[in-house]
Amino acid sequence: MKSLSRRDFIFSASAATAGITFIPGLISCSPSNKLNIAVIGVGGRGKANWSACSNENIVAFCDVDENRAAEGFNTFPNSRRFKDFRKMFDEMAGEIDAVLVSTPDHTHFAAAMAAMELGKHVYVEKPLAHNVWQLRTLKKATHQYNVITQMGNQGHSTDGIRKVKEWVDSGVVGEVKEIFAWFNGPEFGEDKYFTKPKQFPPTEEPMPSGFDWDLWLGPTAERPYNHVFHPKSWRGFYNFGNAELGDWACHTLDAPYWSLDLGNPVATETLFSSGAPKGFLPDKSIIQFEFPARGNKPPVILKWYEGGLKPESRQEWSLNELPSSGMIMVGEKQNIITGGRPNNARLMMSKAEWESWMENEMPQATIPRVEGGPQKEFTDAIKGNGPLPGSNFDYATGLTEMALIGVLAQRFNTRIEYDAENMKVTNHDGMEKYLKEPAREGWKYGDSL
Repeated sequence: MKSLSRRDFIFSASAATAGITFIPGLISCSPSNKLNIAVIGVGGRGKANWSACSNENIVAFCDVDENRAAEGFNTFPNSRRFKDFRKMFDEMAGEIDAVLVSTPDHTHFAAAMAAMELGKHVYVEKPLAHNVWQLRTLKKATHQYNVITQMGNQGHSTDGIRKVKEWVDSGVVGEVKEIFAWFNGPEFGEDKYFTKPKQFPPTEEPMPSGFDWDLWLGPTAERPYNHVFHPKSWRGFYNFGNAELGDWACHTLDAPYWSLDLGNPVATETLFSSGAPKGFLPDKSIIQFEFPARGNKPPVILKWYEGGLKPESRQEWSLNELPSSGMIMVGEKQNIITGGRPNNARLMMSKAEWESWMENEMPQATIPRVEGGPQKEFTDAIKGNGPLPGSNFDYATGLTEMALIGVLAQRFNTRIEYDAENMKVTNHDGMEKYLKEPAREGWKYGDSL
């Protein structure tokens, strides 16, 4: 960062913790008007997000890769174009109501914090941030700057996740002490979301035209460019992404986290790992989360399987074979199963029993449903046409923090004992730099929480 007004993140973080309240006004919007939206990260998930907001005014696109952003540029030729979101905010802050952030994990915080500091409402792809300190700072900033926020874990807007919570709240499931979740990735290969370099660390390759590698690196340490980092497979490198677990836990574990009030684990542990080069995710792993009792809810053990591994199926689950990805909450009365996302939730009983239960015994819906998906949920809230998004930062920071403590255990193939109140790993020295990561000169932000 040349500056951060071009703003300085030391101000960003200290303002978020010093009680400064910024109350934004909408530039363009009344309940019947359109929002002025800026997009940071135009390709990939960025396209999905701006496409869902195409009825609003897309006033600016920002992407470090002109080629990945080309479709967005061509779709909205009158929108202004930038590579550096700081320059975009310098020149257009007075013309923007809301910002969609769909960059790699390691730059979520920088983009979101800069937007919130200016009083802009923010929608950020999952996982919300790259480390715990960033999550907690974003949560505080939500209230200090009085903005509408949303994490883009689409399943939280579905009917399925609401059914899970309603079934738990109504007592249909009974006490839950065990949860199993599994995901069939990571899938490795060229042009996949996980590409293994031929050697570690990856060797330097020629830079593609139209791509700004320095801006892509953002707060992380300088290193040579290699195609295995960009555009997709950064997720497998812990310096940039949070691997498969960090990415998909925000979907697959959303329903149990919400319905059981799981909060933070007191420990996470790698039960199995196929091994991996330093800083890169393993092909296969099993991670265990340990949650304490919460009020009258009992302690919970959650096991996460990935790389094609699955829990052993149980006779009482009434399944011949578990699906490729999914989640099971084991209740004393009933078991719940979902897919990798919580969209299609059901009780684990025979087809005839399930159909009869749905018709005659299903509890009445008590949680309002979302129509139009998470992006509309976000824009409606800004306009005053609906409540706060369900996956606002008050909620999403906790869900993501839970996942990131699991990622720490996976990353170092170890057991992590976690003191959430003091944001500290208690059984390993030196883990503080992963809970609050150092940033490159020009991208540093304040030291206090």
